[in-house]
Amino acid sequence: MKYYFPIHLSGGNRGCEAIAKGTAMILQEKNEDLIGLCIDTELDKRLGLDRFVTLQPSKKNSICFRTRYKLYKGIIHDEWKRNTFVYDYKYEEFLKQMKEGDIMLSTGGDMMCYGDNAVVYTADYAHRHGVKSVLWGCSIGEENITPRKLGALKQFSMIYARETLTKEVLENHGLSNVVVYPDPAFVLEPVKCPLPECFGQGEVIGLNLSNFVMGGFGNDTEFVKEVDVLIRHIIEATGQRILLVPHVLWKGQDDRKISQWVKEKYNSDRITVLESDRLDYCQIRYIISNCLCFIGARTHSVISAYSTCTPAIAIGYSIKSRGIAKDVGMPEETIVDSKNIKKGQLLNAYRYVMQNVADLKKLLADNMKAYKEKAWDARNIIDSLKAE
Repeated sequence: MKYYFPIHLSGGNRGCEAIAKGTAMILQEKNEDLIGLCIDTELDKRLGLDRFVTLQPSKKNSICFRTRYKLYKGIIHDEWKRNTFVYDYKYEEFLKQMKEGDIMLSTGGDMMCYGDNAVVYTADYAHRHGVKSVLWGCSIGEENITPRKLGALKQFSMIYARETLTKEVLENHGLSNVVVYPDPAFVLEPVKCPLPECFGQGEVIGLNLSNFVMGGFGNDTEFVKEVDVLIRHIIEATGQRILLVPHVLWKGQDDRKISQWVKEKYNSDRITVLESDRLDYCQIRYIISNCLCFIGARTHSVISAYSTCTPAIAIGYSIKSRGIAKDVGMPEETIVDSKNIKKGQLLNAYRYVMQNVADLKKLLADNMKAYKEKAWDARNIIDSLKAE
């Protein structure tokens, strides 16, 4: 019996790395039985993922394929059919390896928060070929549901939601195959590594920003204005340092681009950009754990803060941020909706955390041991499928 991960992608998103490593630890299977489709095997090997999962390289777009797709796109106007043409090329060869008795784990995390995509395609493939499948550690909001996604959700043998808000949404749509466990990344431990120099110079506020919450790579959105108010307050009214923590390094959504823009805008020696490309997920987790507090856009950067009992502000734009914060017991004041930001909200959240650092650390410490233990219980899903 083997487990297939068609939506792994790569550790260029440190969240994908975290999900893969955490899942492998929960399953406690040999790495040759865990097969992950990977768009950057060289990077994933550098991050040590090959010790957890057998990496199979994703097919590159050949000249022949690009030519065929250009012709196909010209005559087919249905977007899903065009996408399926691409998915057939990218996924079919990988998926054909699956046999009855194997299990496909769709580890895309928040992939169902976006348009109809490869999660739908792979779920349909597994269903048609009699392969059991699990939507593993997912989040999906009411606003994300489409008829095609709902059809795919019904085809999964089991849906593992990583927070209770998603479970409520899915059950309201009549789905009875939903269970809740914490995100698999919660089972990972920080790995000690050298800290940036700023930690020897005073209190450090960790800050992760992404183009999703900033409204692109521009600098004129309402949320950008609120980030500006926060950063200027920290620099002008406190002695704290700011450590910018890139967490996704993929082209088109590279956090380093936003981080560098912030660094250049303020031109302050109290702002440092972490060289995240040199670090794996667990090393970044160790650095986050040393911050006085952490403010994060990327879900798995905030998970690192929660799991190490570091008070955190979740910059949310979807159900995942609200759901995880709620389940670990964090107050509403620590959740900021970047899409519907109110004037002064981000600064007020920071002030709230600063006034309650000790209480928030205690809250997380009181909750986290039992919460992490629940993540290990996700193994029960596999046991139940084997028993069928």
